[in-house]
Amino acid sequence: MSPAVIKVVPNQDFSLTVTFDNGEEGVLDMKPHLGFGVFQEIADYDQFRHVRVSYDTIEWDCGIDLDPEFVYRQCTAKSPA
Repeated sequence: MSPAVIKVVPNQDFSLTVTFDNGEEGVLDMKPHLGFGVFQEIADYDQFRHVRVSYDTIEWDCGIDLDPEFVYRQCTAKSPA
């Protein structure tokens, strides 16, 4: 089981700074995913920036959410916040 997301901040480069409940913080680069399927909806920064924590993961206003294990695995440079 992956740590829960407790904070998410959108960055101008379509990455997310993510803080987890185990004290780690990392960066999730969403650029490689924005050209596929439902993720095309958040390829516009006005949509992308409307991201929030929902339960233990990340969700956008348009209803797109991410698996918490995916978020944790894909975050780079995880370190204590």
